[in-house]
Amino acid sequence: MRNSRGRTHHLLFFLLLSHIIFTAGCGTDSRVKVIKLAHGLNPSHPVHQAMEFLAERVAEKSDGRMRIDIYPSEQLGSERECLELLQIGSLEMTKVSCSVLEGFVPSMSVLSLPYIFRDEEHGFKVLEGDIGKKLLLAGEKVWLRGLCFYDAGSRSFYTKDKPVLSPADLVGMKIRTQESPTSMRMVQALGGSPTPISWGELYSALQQGVVDGAENNPPSFHLSRHYDVCKFYSLDEHTGVPDVLLINTNIWRGLSSEFQEILQEAADESAQLQKKLWKKATQTALEHVQKSGVKIYYPDKKLFAEKVRPIYEKYRNQPELYKLIQEIQAVR
Repeated sequence: MRNSRGRTHHLLFFLLLSHIIFTAGCGTDSRVKVIKLAHGLNPSHPVHQAMEFLAERVAEKSDGRMRIDIYPSEQLGSERECLELLQIGSLEMTKVSCSVLEGFVPSMSVLSLPYIFRDEEHGFKVLEGDIGKKLLLAGEKVWLRGLCFYDAGSRSFYTKDKPVLSPADLVGMKIRTQESPTSMRMVQALGGSPTPISWGELYSALQQGVVDGAENNPPSFHLSRHYDVCKFYSLDEHTGVPDVLLINTNIWRGLSSEFQEILQEAADESAQLQKKLWKKATQTALEHVQKSGVKIYYPDKKLFAEKVRPIYEKYRNQPELYKLIQEIQAVR
């Protein structure tokens, strides 16, 4: 694994140097407010496409006075590294999974709980309602302000040697997880061995047998080409963890009220577009991986839901989070 601290320092130096070069050579463009947005997904991903739309809308709404430059594919670091750069103000915006964010904003951990959402409609009602708005602002004290959630569908297990048809099939298997305590607890509760690995390193980890499988949504499984290695995809749909678009709190406060309104409106519009792009991408992904030899299974979700129920009980000792769980479950 790479040395995260050393790489972060290297990235910080690169960003500061880039800023100096840009400022020195931009001439009249120095009057344009430029915001750097970095993330780990490739440019064909529907979330990246939604962020391109975001950048277009910001440019249109501001008459070119505000610009968002997007750096995909971990160009400026992994999700966690981008979060760290965001906190110290060396990066203005990023997109991460809420699972990764929970290490910085504890309340986000409830969104990584298995089967916290009854279905897709329930999930959207929570994220686009008062609970979602509250969660987006929960990280402001650590300089991470959420602008919107992006749909990341449902995560399911894909494996190399055999399908996961019940929790018993996970026993003895090393499963890649995000750097998320909640995701790790879930895999452990189901009988597997959670192994945190960055997204950019996962393909080679699967090839080399460092892990026996992973879990993710259909578009990510497809666009990452993990189906080259993993030929079994079991749609147990254990979690519906959304992505979240973030801006550094100080950067946000430094924007004029007009620019704040423009950016928020564009983010909200991009989130609605992304839902449509995601639905289409999910269907395309499942069709493509099947044609590429992947066998898709639909296991009984009740077997998995029953196995992870004890995770919820552990939250009784954390009153604020347990109350939030109850509020989410009460949404109709």
